[in-house]
Amino acid sequence: MARAAVSGGLSPRLVWRAARLVEFRDETPSARTLVFDVPDWPGHLPGQHVDVRLTAEDGYSTERSYSIATPADGTRVALTVQLVEDGEVSPYLIQTLSVGDVIELRGPVGGWFVWRSADPAPVLLIGGGSGIVPLMAMIRARRAAGSKALFRLIYSARTPEDRYYADELRTRVRDDFGLDVSYVYTRKTPEGWPLPPRRLGVADVNNGGWPPDFQPACFVCGPTGFVEAVADILIALGHDARRVKTERFGPSGT
Repeated sequence: MARAAVSGGLSPRLVWRAARLVEFRDETPSARTLVFDVPDWPGHLPGQHVDVRLTAEDGYSTERSYSIATPADGTRVALTVQLVEDGEVSPYLIQTLSVGDVIELRGPVGGWFVWRSADPAPVLLIGGGSGIVPLMAMIRARRAAGSKALFRLIYSARTPEDRYYADELRTRVRDDFGLDVSYVYTRKTPEGWPLPPRRLGVADVNNGGWPPDFQPACFVCGPTGFVEAVADILIALGHDARRVKTERFGPSGT
C-alpha cells in the first residue's frame, strides 16, 4: 500500500537522514525500544512510521519500515522493534547496534493512520502484538498535548510477558484521566485471570470499546488477519467504516 509522507505542516519531502542511537530499553524478552537522535528531523504525527536502511561494507543494503513509538520530541525518534530470529534487520537493531552507532532513517511516512490532538472525538485503539506501537504514540501524544479526548485501548497479546509498555500503561491508566485499557491474551493468561486464552472477539470490542453512536475515531493495527477480523467486527457493530483506520503488517524478514 503506497503511503505519502505528512509531517504536521512541515515539508513532506522524504530524505535519508543519519540517526545516532542514544538510548535503548527492553520492552519484552524479544522487543527493544531504540531512541535515535536525528539532526534536522522535521517532526511527525502519532501513527506515522519511518523507513530504516542498513548498508553493509560491501554495499549491500536493505530496508524495513517501523512505526514511531513516541510523539514529536525535537530531534528524537523512538522505534520499538520486535526480534525476528531469521530476519535481516531486527537482529542487527536489537542484538548488535550500540549507543553511538549510526543508521539511516527516512520519514516520517504516512498521513492517514494518524491522530491529531485537535480532534475532540473519543478514540478507540485496538492493537495486536507489536501493533501497539503506533497506538502507544497516540496515547503518549494525548498526554503531551493535554488533550481531553477519551481514549480506550484494547490490546491483544500472546502472553503477559509479551505486552509492550506494560508498566507505563499501568501508570497511565492510573494517572491519565479518560484513558482505559483492556487486555485479551491468546496463549497464556496472568494468574487469576477470569477468562481462558482466546482470540479477540465481538464481546471484547463491544465491552472494551465505544458505542457506535459516540462516533469514535477507531485505529486498528496488527497482523493482517487480526486487522481484517477486527475491522469486520467494528463494521458489524455499526461503526462508520470511514472512521475505522487500519494499519497492518505481515510476515517479512524484519
